[in-house]
Amino acid sequence: MRLHPALRRLASGRRRTALLTALVLFGATVVTAGVLTGGPAQAASSLQLQYRTTETGATAGDIEPWFQVVNTGSSSASLSGVAIRYYFSADTTVPYVYTCEWAVIGCSKISGTVGALSGGPATADHYLEVAFGSSAGSLAPGASTGDLQLRLNRQDWQQVNQANDYSFKNQTSYGSSGTVTLSVNGTVVSGTAPGGTSTPPTSPPPSGSGVLFDDFQYTGPSDPNLGAHGWSIRTGGGGPGIQGTWSANAFSFPSDSTAQGGKVMNLTATTDGTTNGTTQAEIDTVQRKFFEGTYAARVYFNDAPTTGPNGDHVNETFYTITPDDSLYSELDNEYLPNGGWGAPGPTLYTTTWYSADAMDRQTHNVISSLQGWHTLQMTVAGGTVTYYVDGNVYFSTTGKYYPREKMTIDFNEWFIDLPFSGARTWNEKVNWVYYNASGALTPAQVTSAVNGYYSAGTHFTDTVPN
Repeated sequence: MRLHPALRRLASGRRRTALLTALVLFGATVVTAGVLTGGPAQAASSLQLQYRTTETGATAGDIEPWFQVVNTGSSSASLSGVAIRYYFSADTTVPYVYTCEWAVIGCSKISGTVGALSGGPATADHYLEVAFGSSAGSLAPGASTGDLQLRLNRQDWQQVNQANDYSFKNQTSYGSSGTVTLSVNGTVVSGTAPGGTSTPPTSPPPSGSGVLFDDFQYTGPSDPNLGAHGWSIRTGGGGPGIQGTWSANAFSFPSDSTAQGGKVMNLTATTDGTTNGTTQAEIDTVQRKFFEGTYAARVYFNDAPTTGPNGDHVNETFYTITPDDSLYSELDNEYLPNGGWGAPGPTLYTTTWYSADAMDRQTHNVISSLQGWHTLQMTVAGGTVTYYVDGNVYFSTTGKYYPREKMTIDFNEWFIDLPFSGARTWNEKVNWVYYNASGALTPAQVTSAVNGYYSAGTHFTDTVPN
């Protein structure tokens, strides 16, 4: 958290390569009513669709249709106006969520919407339409879009039944599919549509979209990519802790064999027991744009200083926050290895704030050491905030203890007080941070998404709108 509870008034008022774009889509309003023209006798086109899936079970956690479009002709073919439709039977009235997990051409070049069908077979009462934007460009003769790795899941993350879906096939290698359609300017050129009339969605639009992932592959605090990726290292005055001691020199980005991917962001807090001899570390996203969804970070906590005597009341954190205004919102993970504020340690405080000025909050802590690496997760969805530690539920809040406006994502390490003299150095390490606006993900889904980024060699992506 940015502020010591007693000093808040003193404080000064960011699964694969490229990007991950998530939309709660029954609520999208861009599906045009009508029906695709064409059918078994398709219009001639040099563009052909290939399909495969990575979720082969009749019952699965989500639907994972992967596509690539190939130009089999002898001249270039524009992707503008090209659309893919995957037909399925919705198992529930709960909205479905579309995610572009990775696309060779970039997820920003395509969009996904979910629409309803009436008058068609029971296996196709809905469809996912993936459309190429004007920026998608053209395919040269023989060229392919490469992978379009997509996901469609229920918003409540319950299992989906693929066995009764019109377009589903247990097909793990790319090949043609007669039940997924490819259209150009509204005319089917590949596959057979199931019939029926598409209707616009009727539920409310999504509250947010986009994903942030960063594993902090920077050269140092002055690396221009750090700012370009939306991060700001705090310097100068304000609380919490020891006033006016925030320093860019408190950050480094060393190799670390214990970290996933082999590199970390290191936050260093140092002191000799005097204000002039103290530095504290804080980094924040520049944009205050994170609201509902899932937040996660892999963090290394220390129970003792790297150098010097132990005993400091030091605070090692991962949190989200807004300015101290009428809609103030803050979600805290604060690890106090030696306790603080008159309470013992080691302990992790998780706190949802309603008002900083009134000290109105709900908090929870357990006296237990968390020395070493831990995955901290917070889900903000449906009026409930849930905190996880290493995949296990730690605490939850509801009612007014729920964010009311968009927040920044932050990490800091600071001293609550300076109880003794003598030089000492404390370190907190951050392996990666992840945010997904599409809803409350399970810890396993977070792990899967993060592992996908590492497998694909993706170090940073941010598709959350400013």
